[in-house]
Amino acid sequence: MAMVIAVAAVLSLFLIRHRLGQQVTSALSADLNHSVAAFQNMQAEQLGVLEHENALLAELPTLKALMTSGDDLTIQNGAREFWDLSGADLFIMADPSGRIVAGYSRQPKVVPTLSDGLQSLLASPDKHYLIAGGSLYACASRPLYFGSETEGTLLGYLVSGISVDRMIGDISHPTGVGVVFLSGATSVAATLPPDQRRSLVQKAASIEKASGTVTVKLGNEYFLIASRNLSATATSPLNLVFLESFKPAEQSIDRIDKMIFLAGLLALFSGTLLMIIVSRLVTQPLEELSESVRAFGLGNIEYQIPRHGTREVRELSAAFSSMRSEIREANQQVLESERLATIGRMASSVSHDLRHYLAAIYANAEFLASDRFTVNERAEIFSEIGLAVNGTTEMIESLLIFSRTGASVTRHPERTAALVNRAAALVRTHPEAEAVRVVTQCVDAADTIASVDGKQIERAVSNLILNACQSARRVGADAAVVVAVEPRDDQIVISVTDNGPGVPDKIRESLFDPFVSEGKQQGTGLGLTLAHCVAREHGGEVVLVSSQPGKTIFEMKIARDLLAQEEQDGPEPDSDEQVISDENINH
Repeated sequence: MAMVIAVAAVLSLFLIRHRLGQQVTSALSADLNHSVAAFQNMQAEQLGVLEHENALLAELPTLKALMTSGDDLTIQNGAREFWDLSGADLFIMADPSGRIVAGYSRQPKVVPTLSDGLQSLLASPDKHYLIAGGSLYACASRPLYFGSETEGTLLGYLVSGISVDRMIGDISHPTGVGVVFLSGATSVAATLPPDQRRSLVQKAASIEKASGTVTVKLGNEYFLIASRNLSATATSPLNLVFLESFKPAEQSIDRIDKMIFLAGLLALFSGTLLMIIVSRLVTQPLEELSESVRAFGLGNIEYQIPRHGTREVRELSAAFSSMRSEIREANQQVLESERLATIGRMASSVSHDLRHYLAAIYANAEFLASDRFTVNERAEIFSEIGLAVNGTTEMIESLLIFSRTGASVTRHPERTAALVNRAAALVRTHPEAEAVRVVTQCVDAADTIASVDGKQIERAVSNLILNACQSARRVGADAAVVVAVEPRDDQIVISVTDNGPGVPDKIRESLFDPFVSEGKQQGTGLGLTLAHCVAREHGGEVVLVSSQPGKTIFEMKIARDLLAQEEQDGPEPDSDEQVISDENINH
């Protein structure tokens, strides 16, 4: 119903507007024709007045005597009195050859440009439009004779004119019709604003070719235009254009459209309200039941189920309520089972790491009990025991990374190269790194300062190195892992390269998911996951750069804190921060 009302209102608006547009165009066209006739009548009347004034002036003995003086300066001084007497906008006295002897105009710098136009005006009695200096005048000319016109002597010519700007203003203001005189690509008289006048001049060629009335857009306004060619009565090509604006008519049409629109809107609102009331009484229970089903699908198990409506709706609501309760109980049991299974998988996945640390503590404790080692060696063994104990604690803490946010990370300025070296030293004691040559590289360890959580970074790097060692062991005696630290402007990049067989294609998409492990006898499948989480909390990431048999590269990127730049001027790194040579590795 709403659609029918809306379509009917739109069609009504279209038909009424179309019909009104035709009527407006017809009315404006009639107004233009009346304006043209009125202008022609007014023009003929004013030209008649000018000719009558010229005839009176031409019979004055003083004017004839002035012309017989033969002195230009005398004629110019005396002609001013006659110009003031005539009240014309243009007053010219010329000798028998058409040369201007005295000329006066209410617009400056017009008289010097009249020579060519005046010659054409005097040569043809039918011409009464004079174009000069960008101005247009309606002129009347009269010869001056000493004696009678048939037998007397020609003394010169008297020409007086009225500015056409004043004439078109007299007809434009009361009627609202715009008038423009075009001479080629120039507007010599107009009642339009400058911007519309320039737009009309650009379209002058198409307007002159059109017959009858045409519709033209000037600026942001549409006009109905009628034109008349006046070149035969002018000293230069001249075209008269009458314009009637559509704007007042469009405003009236818009008001009618608004009334129709408001009536249609009222009908649309009333009809829609009525249909909503009817539909609510019939379909509301079904809609509520549908919403409850949709809410249950989105996980909202507490959404209210409707208990009213027809008998069929009530039965359907009761069946859905029973089904929802059964599904909720079944989901609870499944979640409990999955929770227990997850705990079991996590306990199994970390068991071998715990055994590794315990084995390192036990083995080093045996070495510490032996009398064969010096005090320095015992201190080194004790340090390794401390590293293993700390590693056990840190491994347990790393399991909490999944539930932590970045705000829980405690950051301090650390030398990333030192953290990498400690992580590599810890991995070398791991059984999975046995017979694997681990090399660390850093061009400038002092330039690797970053604001990080040292424990988390060390743990993440050790996971990456251990993962690389497990892959490299498959190649046998030539197994090697290279760990490089590259400082950049805003990042520290730690790359781990091994010469193993590469990452299998089937796990590359899920490489950083928990418990993903392929081809390893041992391992939790959490190493890469935890490393990736740590890197993200430090504004970076862990990516697999490339993987092929003989060369697999992982990169860990972390953001560095530029405020720690002053720490780079500190003392040289300790011995455990230096690049580890092959001799250290063999030892």
